Amino acid sequence: MTPYCNGRPATVDDLAGALTNYGHFTSLQVRGGAVQGLDLHLQRLQQGTAELFGSALDPLQVRAWMHGALRVEDVVDASLRVTVFSRQFDFRRPLQPVAVDVLVAVAPPVDLPAISRRLRTVRYQRELPHVKHVGTFALFQHRREALQAGVDDALFVGDDGHISEGTTWNIAFASGGTLVWPQARALRGTHERLLQAGWGGDQQVRPVALADLAGFDAAIACNAAGIWPIARVDDVALGNSEALCANARRVLAGTPWQPLSS
Repeated sequence: MTPYCNGRPATVDDLAGALTNYGHFTSLQVRGGAVQGLDLHLQRLQQGTAELFGSALDPLQVRAWMHGALRVEDVVDASLRVTVFSRQFDFRRPLQPVAVDVLVAVAPPVDLPAISRRLRTVRYQRELPHVKHVGTFALFQHRREALQAGVDDALFVGDDGHISEGTTWNIAFASGGTLVWPQARALRGTHERLLQAGWGGDQQVRPVALADLAGFDAAIACNAAGIWPIARVDDVALGNSEALCANARRVLAGTPWQPLSS
């Protein structure tokens, strides 16, 4: 992974500034120099910057830095992680206005295969769930514990018993021909929003309780790296998930790619 800070190769001092562990990011896939939902990723970065730092972020500048990093690496297909932090941030005076820094990390492209996953539910709620912040320790630990328990990943359930999201992905359920997105405090993903916009069929956004799982026959998970079927949640089998996943992938295949170059 090659990092660039504010449009130039990152130095040790640049990276040391990111160790405060206060910031936010977005992860995206680039194919042919273009991104699906690029505007959604840039909106996420702008909103996170305003909330965490009280600062404005220029989306055109960030877009140019992403494009520049790809050009320097001489690649058009890649995974990008764009992290917003501040080397000037002082946790002792967190309300002090500071300029932000943008770290663009370039890595090989990822396309997660449509392999069925088994989930276990856990009681957990991310802090500031609507922000894709850098506090990811609990997410990875819950995934690790799920693997130790013999399943593939963890699905989060709030104290109210309602399903919210997975460790690093969103989830949708289906009953008959209706797609249901859980309405809960969660990070609203870019692929979730692209699928909602392009679905075309009957869909709902409503609370989904653990007790509701038996009423569904399929589920899919999605993030910027792909869409995959959910075979089982706890003891509930979801036998039609592969067909639902195939349909979702067709919908996403019809979503335009937005070029990084202006």
